[in-house]
Amino acid sequence: MILKPVTTEKAVKLIEIENTLLFQVGRKEKKEEIKKEVEEKFKVKVEKIRTLVRKNKKYVYAKLDKKNAAIDIATKLGMI
Repeated sequence: MILKPVTTEKAVKLIEIENTLLFQVGRKEKKEEIKKEVEEKFKVKVEKIRTLVRKNKKYVYAKLDKKNAAIDIATKLGMI
């Protein structure tokens, strides 16, 4: 599975305010698989996964647990 980070102004705002990371994934990926992949890849606890399909692309909002800072992961990925 490929997690492609989205670096829009809205995505950065979500990182800072809601502790949420935004990724683009394959259209057929399931929420459980995405959650497991994010937790294993970044060694964090995911509280909630939300998805959005727009223009044949699937976007994933991964809200992290309060103990894990999304801004740290975003910095590692070069989003900020």
